[in-house]
Parts: sequence; C-alpha cells; structure tokens
Amino acid sequence: MVVAKKSAYEASRQKRLEENKKRMEELNLNKLAQALRTPSPSPKVKPKVPKMPLDPSAIRRSSRVADLPPRSYKEVPIEPMGKPRSYQRRDLLNRVYASYEDRQYAIQRAQELQSGLDQDIPSFVKPMLQSHVTGGFWLGLPVQFCKTHLPSRDVIINLVDEQGEESPTKYLALKTGLSGGWRGFAIDHELVDGDTAVFQLVEPTTFKVYIIRVNEPGESSN
Repeated sequence: MVVAKKSAYEASRQKRLEENKKRMEELNLNKLAQALRTPSPSPKVKPKVPKMPLDPSAIRRSSRVADLPPRSYKEVPIEPMGKPRSYQRRDLLNRVYASYEDRQYAIQRAQELQSGLDQDIPSFVKPMLQSHVTGGFWLGLPVQFCKTHLPSRDVIINLVDEQGEESPTKYLALKTGLSGGWRGFAIDHELVDGDTAVFQLVEPTTFKVYIIRVNEPGESSN
C-alpha cells in the first residue's frame, strides 16, 4: 500500500517537472538563464589619440576668399576729424548752472538776432544745457528741422563761427544730432550752460553759428 502511494507521488512529481520544463522552453527561459550565467566579453577601449594644436591657416574657407590673406579682427581706432586736439577735462563737480531769468534773457536776445537774419535761409535757436557743453557733449537738433532741411544719412556738417573758422562735426541722421567734433567746438568757444546759439543753414551741410553769452548782455560774441 505504501509502495503504491509512493509510486503515485513520483509519477505526479515527474509530470509536474515535465510540465514546468515544457513551459520554460515555451517562454525561452532556459536560454535567458544561460545567458545570464555566461559573462559578457569586456568592450574594447580605443586608444586615445592626442589632439594636435589648431592651425588657423588650415581652417576651411570659402573658395571665393581662399586666395585672400587672413582677415584681422582687431579693433581699429577711429580717426579723429580734423587736427588732433588736446583738451583738459572740465571740472564736472563744480559746474555752474544758469538761472532761469538769465537763460530766458539769452534766448530772447538770440531770437532777436535770428529775426534779423535772411528769412529765406533756414535757422533755429538752440539753448545750451550742461549735457551739451560738459560730460557727454551731445547736441540734439530740432527733429522737424532735421527732417525738412538736413540729409537723411550720416554726414559731416561744418560749423562756421562769426570769425569764419570752420569746425567739422559728425551729424547722425537717425538720432538727429551732432556727435564727433561738437565737443571741440563747444570747448574752443567756451560754451557754458545758459548760452544760446543761432544755427543758420547757409549751405546743405554748413551752419553759420552765432553765440549769445548768458553772462554778457548786448551783442553776440565768441
């Protein structure tokens, strides 16, 4: 009886083993387990190649410029207009501001001078501020005057004082103002806050400039 039970158990066990083996084969688990047990070969490491220093002459260039000499991108200083000048830096901490009354009086005298000029020649009155005669030395011109009478591109505009001396300045059309060269004119003519200038466009790119001093009543002077 005991032998019969044992034989039945062995037969049942053997049947389960065969079923499990068949199921593993169906799922391909035997090959997967074998692959996990087999160590994978180490990847081959390529030897490092030392980098050679870059030769600027070997850089690939367009066939259109291949025969041209290499271009240099170093900053080139801008050439000053006219003769080189040396100016002492003005004392910005001790700037003197004109009073409202003195400023208005200078403007009134400038307007009187303008009324006596040829009315067929365009002109305008420009009171001087600290930003015009110290620090930045930028002179903005009346926008409508610039659009009506001045070139629409950047040009050199000459300023001629009452003694006939010319000073070239750089006119920036987009910003409607005078930049390079105006600093020299302002310092040479000792312009200060409150002075007023009358600009008369005697030629397409030439202004005759009359200066009214804020501290000097009477005729215009330089």
